Amino acid sequence: MARAGVHLVSTDEKTGIQATERKHKTRPMIEGHVELREFEYIRHGTQALIASFSVATGKIIVSSVGPTRTEDDFARHIETVLGSDPKAGWIFVVDQLNTHKSEALVKIVAQHCGVETELGVKGKSGILRSMPSRAAFLSDERHRIRFVYTPKHTSWLNQIEIWFSILVRKLLKRGNFASTEALKARIEAFILYFNRTMARAFKWTYKGRPLQA
Repeated sequence: MARAGVHLVSTDEKTGIQATERKHKTRPMIEGHVELREFEYIRHGTQALIASFSVATGKIIVSSVGPTRTEDDFARHIETVLGSDPKAGWIFVVDQLNTHKSEALVKIVAQHCGVETELGVKGKSGILRSMPSRAAFLSDERHRIRFVYTPKHTSWLNQIEIWFSILVRKLLKRGNFASTEALKARIEAFILYFNRTMARAFKWTYKGRPLQA
């Protein structure tokens, strides 16, 4: 697919990332004693991360960190991703969240793909009428840009979830953040480091077995 000039991308949000600061400093490990970490912490708010993961390269193409993850936030993120290679084909693997089937996304795809069909009015008519009608348009295989929706309760099918688990283990789990700004900066720095030193295409080795009675 990548050889044909089509980007296969896993995209999702990780919300409620807490900027927590340990109330007292961690005491480092010394001979005969384990590391002592303060269990009390101070909350400084949360950030939301929207990230797009390239299945072919294993890199985060674009990340967006901010206080919200609204329909407009997601639409702007997708616009930024498309801007990284405006003429290419794009397939976005996403879950069933309503912001992934929005009016804003339909308008973005229609504009970039040169769709001249009347889109209608949200809640009333045409392509924009309902979430199912918008999802049908966004997943249309005739479009250069389209979305593939994973079934409900199958988040593990979206590779960005694997990357989120890496982010948690490598940075967030033991992180100490004095502000939301510090949290945002650390996440963005980690993504740059990951892309430079750790990125690789994930290879799923599990082979499904049919259910047995």
